[in-house]
Amino acid sequence: MDDERARRSLVFGSVAATYAEHRPGYPPEAVAWALQPLVAPAPDLLDLAAGTGKLTKALVDVPYATVTAVEPDPAMLAELRDRFPRVRAVEGTAEAIPLPDASVDAVLAGTAWHWFDPEPAVAEIARVLRPGGVLTNLWNGDDTDVEWVHGFHEAAARGRPVGFKPPAPGADVFPPHPAFTAAEQSEFRHGLPTTVDGLLANLSTHSWALISEPADRDAAFDRIRAYLATRPETSGGRFTLPLVTGAVRALRR
Repeated sequence: MDDERARRSLVFGSVAATYAEHRPGYPPEAVAWALQPLVAPAPDLLDLAAGTGKLTKALVDVPYATVTAVEPDPAMLAELRDRFPRVRAVEGTAEAIPLPDASVDAVLAGTAWHWFDPEPAVAEIARVLRPGGVLTNLWNGDDTDVEWVHGFHEAAARGRPVGFKPPAPGADVFPPHPAFTAAEQSEFRHGLPTTVDGLLANLSTHSWALISEPADRDAAFDRIRAYLATRPETSGGRFTLPLVTGAVRALRR
């Protein structure tokens, strides 16, 4: 991982509680699709770069599953442990997973793959997965096909990304590795109930906001707030932010 990406990947701990409260989770349909190829009746699941447990929350509802969470940021890991005390949670990275060989049936990463060094990460994931296991990359993005969502991105951006921009459909996110089959992709639409203040709190936990000059970040948030005040979808108080969860899945040979 290059130095800039490594630096940005560890800025989230300063806002761990806000991240846990305001970031979206993952729809059950996406998790079911991610795990559909598994035949193990009681699967061992690894949430890799688990953050505060946004994906963990969905995994603990998988029947008979045992969930392990690995996360490099101590503050994010502490938040996860507070919220999911029964989940085994350990400090580690995608490039050096602190688990034995062939110890899990599925590795899932939720809105985290862009922080990994892909080639060593895939090699490590291949090491810890059992044959027949699943690797799935999931990511949440705002559904900018919805006109008002596109509008608030445009109002805020001025050349700066707002929220997380997911890979284009069909993106080859996994580097080639002989241990894995060709990847499949799907997507799932859902929504996050929120308010304008909640949406801005969500955006405040994104890396662009955390590393921006405070004046630039505040100006972007002011533009978002002003735009949303003009929209009937969002001006009345609570609303649902339309989201798309993308998913890419490959099988361990």
